[in-house]
Amino acid sequence: MQSLRASTRVASRFQSRNLPRFVRTYAEGVAFEHLLVSSPKPGVGLVQLNRPKALNALCTPLILELNSALRTFQSDKTIGAIVLTGSEKAFAAGADIKEMKDLSFADAYGNDFIENWSDLVTFLKKPLITAVNGYALGGGCELALMGDIMYCSNTAVFGQPEIKLGVIPGAGGSQRLTKAIGKSRAMECILTGENILAKQAGEWGLVAKVFESPQECVDGAVKMAEKIAGFSQIAVKAAKEVVNKSQDLGIREGVEFERRVFHGLFGSRDQKVGMGAFAAKQKPEWTHE
Repeated sequence: MQSLRASTRVASRFQSRNLPRFVRTYAEGVAFEHLLVSSPKPGVGLVQLNRPKALNALCTPLILELNSALRTFQSDKTIGAIVLTGSEKAFAAGADIKEMKDLSFADAYGNDFIENWSDLVTFLKKPLITAVNGYALGGGCELALMGDIMYCSNTAVFGQPEIKLGVIPGAGGSQRLTKAIGKSRAMECILTGENILAKQAGEWGLVAKVFESPQECVDGAVKMAEKIAGFSQIAVKAAKEVVNKSQDLGIREGVEFERRVFHGLFGSRDQKVGMGAFAAKQKPEWTHE
């Protein structure tokens, strides 16, 4: 990871683009080649993909760094929510074709190629907001879809163009895109490789909000992350868990699961803090316990 001095230089360089100022670094002594990692607001972790010459194309080294950075934020009790973004030109323009073009079936299947791309969905319990500017294609679209909340600016372009390369999405695109926009629209996108523009993404419910500019998109994501980080981390974790379960369970089983988690929160200290503060018309002081 870059030093604090180096981080300040990076901040100055990006300040001209009106991206959030880097105020703290993580994992000192660990060199991230493809990421910029910071905490721009209290309780907020920010990870920015940083392969500018490749339009943030995803490769195994980048994914390993990303998982490492997110695990650091996951274990940091001062961080309540995380934002993942790219550059103004590209969130991530796709997977690095050079890395995969010569793979054989034995290489890909035998070594579980790109399986670790979905690791963050399994281990990350804190809310992840993806802020998309520019291209989010192929693996970039799939990575954006792994967020719990997705924002974009009007420059955003989403797509799963793998069909044009003789393959299909391999990091969850066929599953998450279908759940997000429905079978017919997802089938059209995946079978033709046609892109989804920002306006469509907003109308179809692929993103929660469309902003006018890249700066507003990243700032909006950071602001929302800061708001979420201001609540009980116990309750936020539980809320994320029950919403995610809705994707796997039928309505009856989902409601029963939600109720069990709801009942369980009455064993937390923050439930007493929150309800007690409400009754007393006071601001709650969360313990995250």
